[in-house]
Amino acid sequence: MVVVPLYDTLGPGAIRYIINTADISTVICDKPEKARVLLDHVERRETPGLSSIILMDPFEKELTERGRCCGVRIQTMQEVEDCGHENRHVPVPPRPEDLSIVCFTSGTTGNPKGAMLTHGNVVADFSGFLKVTEGDIRLLSDDMKALRPTIFPVVPRLLNRMYDKIFSQADTSLKRWLLEFAAKRKKAEVRNGIIRNDSLWDKLFFNKIQASLGGCVRMIVTGAAPASPTVLGFLRAALGCQVYEGYGQTECTAGCTFTTPGDWTSGHVGAPLPCNLIRLKDVEELNYFASKGEGEICVKGPNVFKGYLKDEEKTTEALDPEGWLHTGDIGKWLPNGTLKIIDRKKHIFKLAQGEYIAPEKIENIYIRSDPVAQTYVHGDSLQAFLVGIVVPDSEVMPGWAKKRGFEGTYAELCKNKALQQAILEDMVRLGKESGLHSFEQVKAIYIHSDMFSVQNGLLTPTLKAKRPELRDYFKKQIEELYSSISI
Repeated sequence: MVVVPLYDTLGPGAIRYIINTADISTVICDKPEKARVLLDHVERRETPGLSSIILMDPFEKELTERGRCCGVRIQTMQEVEDCGHENRHVPVPPRPEDLSIVCFTSGTTGNPKGAMLTHGNVVADFSGFLKVTEGDIRLLSDDMKALRPTIFPVVPRLLNRMYDKIFSQADTSLKRWLLEFAAKRKKAEVRNGIIRNDSLWDKLFFNKIQASLGGCVRMIVTGAAPASPTVLGFLRAALGCQVYEGYGQTECTAGCTFTTPGDWTSGHVGAPLPCNLIRLKDVEELNYFASKGEGEICVKGPNVFKGYLKDEEKTTEALDPEGWLHTGDIGKWLPNGTLKIIDRKKHIFKLAQGEYIAPEKIENIYIRSDPVAQTYVHGDSLQAFLVGIVVPDSEVMPGWAKKRGFEGTYAELCKNKALQQAILEDMVRLGKESGLHSFEQVKAIYIHSDMFSVQNGLLTPTLKAKRPELRDYFKKQIEELYSSISI
């Protein structure tokens, strides 16, 4: 049996596509509302192969009747479990090459792609993870008994929000100085390999922060996007737990690099997992060369997927004849053997004067501006410069603006042209400090008050920007930005 997750966040069109592409006959869901959505597709003859729905929550008889009328059997999970008890079979263990899961990645364009992951892929990736986390954590068994520790997987955006909220509550210069001083003392312990949450600094400053996460977190694992070194360093100290950063994608069963226990430096995604090889490949158009320790990240090993379900063209794009997975990400080897993600090969474009632009690299710099929560950098081959869409951080921006003499509600501030210019100047300052060329800097921005989200179709479920949708959504604003600037 092969599991195929159905994400309702992908929308009804994607659900229909996945059911048909993967030849799904049975769907398990929790709520009756989701079963009704599935029956809508069946009644419109959009998913002819769907014949069985299993529900976890209670449901009315009318749903059973509706299913019977369109040829779909609807059962409770208890009924399925009882059937299993009455019809026992000898287990048939899977082979490493057997499919375990088909995970449809949302992608930023087109239909989702069904990455085929075998049992061998899953075992390889988890064994690599377990091998890496075999560090000498001497007090772990005591901690487990006392605190029932849990692993907390997060995306960097959530870590950023935690960090911003903590500092927004330090609303005087004295409180902020004390918080930073306490964090500095805890960071010194972390550098010496001491990870704890019972120090004087914890009792005075950090216990409330730790309690906000349940008080049981022992390990935080972050990935999916670049994480700020400043944020990671502070949270390692404040939360008194291990914070690991990893890198990978669905196509290599989640991870291919991971922070080595004991290495609490930031600004990289760790070393290769022991289950895979990593090499860098030249990307000449962006001036990245493997001979200089830079290039497109390629992964090879037993955790690399078999290909995309019923999509030979996309499979050939991702996997070369030697079995190397081409990730589309640009990496750089650091002297200590760790990998740093520095760019993205996809989404590059040329400006009118012929300069190549990698917008995600620029966005990752601008996002470090305190008042900025999200940003979208836009350009095309008919224009000579870049423009941007900026969503301010609703918790941080008002305080940032007040210090600069701007008053008003969040909505009013978002329309303030002078504040818009101040935010643009702060972004450009960060760009200069990070070594951006003048043609890589945005010349104008539009302030948008609502966050990009999965719900409004501007982010994928893994919180990556859907660039074509962003371009279309802000088409009018982008045109106005270009017409307002003359270079």
